[in-house]
Amino acid sequence: MPELPEVETVMRGFRDAFEGHRISHVSVNRPDLRWPFPADLREKLEGQRILSFRRRAKYILMRLEGGWSMLLHLGMSGRLTIGRAGTNATPPAHEHLVLETDSGARAGLVDPRRFGSVDLVRTGKEEDHRLLAHLGMEPLSPTMTGQALAELFRGRRTPVKSALLDQKLIVGLGNIYVCEALFRCGIHPERQACTLTNVETQALSEAIPQILEQAIASGGSSLRDYVQADGTKGGFQDLHLVYGREGAPCPNCGDASPIQRITQSGRSTFFCPTCQK
Repeated sequence: MPELPEVETVMRGFRDAFEGHRISHVSVNRPDLRWPFPADLREKLEGQRILSFRRRAKYILMRLEGGWSMLLHLGMSGRLTIGRAGTNATPPAHEHLVLETDSGARAGLVDPRRFGSVDLVRTGKEEDHRLLAHLGMEPLSPTMTGQALAELFRGRRTPVKSALLDQKLIVGLGNIYVCEALFRCGIHPERQACTLTNVETQALSEAIPQILEQAIASGGSSLRDYVQADGTKGGFQDLHLVYGREGAPCPNCGDASPIQRITQSGRSTFFCPTCQK
């Protein structure tokens, strides 16, 4: 599933092509994805000028002048392709939603597995939407501090990796970036969250945003389905230090300590058994 850097990258591509323009045409090519499309989606979108875009966790919000926001989640295999309308190109398979603007921009939502979702919400009530109301701290916000992490982890005996993946605590982080952050901070993924010291929570609060910003600058990580809005792959997978590198030498310890993989809550965790304590 796309994580925060991938969603942020897609959102920025969407914003650059659509912000400030008016939606001239909407095509809904099937009744549902994970849930049904709003029955009045076309009615609410067509003719409206797009005011701004926002990312909340792994959701994209497109805000319209009529006071509505379209909420988009890519799911596991969804991607948003940005191009030009009227090119007579054959639409890609599994393209379920198309938006076109008065400037000639075209966005198509392609989702083979249909785990994504689209909904409408009043812009002033975005935080009350059922998919957003329970979400935790944004890791790229000023609230991401060592003290804030220490408060979130207090009394939590779950593994620190599980705590970092809990979207009710911190949003947007997934397997890739949690593995990378824990490695950079020398923290073992099976450590109980409550055992982290103030020095360690401070290190995490600094490493997580740094890794996310690096990933965004690289266009995200392309491992399977994910591509950027222009159709190109991201490049951060080439910068992974531990994720997906089972058996490779640890970047810190060398051949003496190859990267190991374990399973936590059904997900693969990659780490160095020597320098992560």
